[in-house]
Amino acid sequence: MYSYVARQPIFNRQQRTVGYELLFRDGEHNAFPVIDPDKATSRLLVENYMAVGSNPAISGQRTFINFPQQSLIDMLPLLLPKGDVVIEVLETCEPNDELFAAIKLLHQRGYVVALDDFEMSPAWARFLPYVRIIKLDLMKLGVEKACEFVAEYRSHRRLKFLAEKVETQADYDATLAAGFHFFQGYFFCKPELVKNRQVEPEKVSTMRLLQEICRDPVDFKRIEQIITSDVSLSYLLMRYVNAAANRTVEPISSFRQALVYLGEDKVRLFVGVVATAHAALDKPRELYLMSLQRARMCESLAVGSGLTGQSHQAFLVGMFSLLDALLDTSLDQLVKVLPLQKDVEAALLHHKGHLGHTLALLEAYDKANWHQVSEYCQQLGIGEAMVTRSYQQASQWSTNMLRIK
Repeated sequence: MYSYVARQPIFNRQQRTVGYELLFRDGEHNAFPVIDPDKATSRLLVENYMAVGSNPAISGQRTFINFPQQSLIDMLPLLLPKGDVVIEVLETCEPNDELFAAIKLLHQRGYVVALDDFEMSPAWARFLPYVRIIKLDLMKLGVEKACEFVAEYRSHRRLKFLAEKVETQADYDATLAAGFHFFQGYFFCKPELVKNRQVEPEKVSTMRLLQEICRDPVDFKRIEQIITSDVSLSYLLMRYVNAAANRTVEPISSFRQALVYLGEDKVRLFVGVVATAHAALDKPRELYLMSLQRARMCESLAVGSGLTGQSHQAFLVGMFSLLDALLDTSLDQLVKVLPLQKDVEAALLHHKGHLGHTLALLEAYDKANWHQVSEYCQQLGIGEAMVTRSYQQASQWSTNMLRIK
């Protein structure tokens, strides 16, 4: 299975590439397919931003992405890194109060907003303070009218103007002289089709969940949306939560109930466990078992060595230490996708810091390298008996969790 996206470069006044507009495609034919715009945007985001690994279509340059009305109101752009994207408000959007609130919030969160195929009307005036780029379609407006617009609004110093559908040298010369900042069109380059191997849906859901539990604070509403959109994830979570909440009179039947009953800390833990289980659907049972065991053991040793405040990070280090094997992707690539804290990243990639030494201790214990175990225990200030006790408890806990699954 493959995913497709077309990209068209955007140039500055020195004709240097400053970004690419991403255009949804569903096959080798380089044209926009007949598809609902919201679905097209969702698929483009999943296939190009939420997949594991890097995509050559979006590497190294800022990308311009079209968002229709509902996607903006649902705040879909917040799933994307603000420094890598420009949020294009489609010309079909209605300038109502809901859209205004969404654009204002995106601006406040640091996103660059562009108005696509723009034609000025009084209803759009209040949006301009929260907009950075205005795209003008030369074929739709005409070159002369587009240049007149720039002359009229050039006093808004924050605004940048992009000439779209620049087809000829004359178009380019006129818009350059008029003061346009950016240029896009067939005069420079036709959209290039980029083909990528599609990531399996279960891995995409797993990565989205793992990204969310790495954030601080955790957005549980967003986690709920991810889980409820995936049947197997919903099933796994309900199994885990009901097994943990076996003292309730009625079984827990929704993620919101689980959040209320367990509290945020335990829900974060369960989400991590469920995401790992989901990643391991087609993997050996022992790999999943060891991943959970490492997570629990790292957490326990962090608490035992006086780093109670880092127990959550320790849990992630243990669980993610085998994520490369679970997702068939290198840890280097995974670290780029996950919003990890620097000490967690250093621990996973280089075994640095207190968390890194804890992970190295676990690996030495797994290999029965008792000399190294002793050295790491001295470095961490913990007794070897604590390591053995922690291993036994983590082993029992992970086995119980696997029974729930």
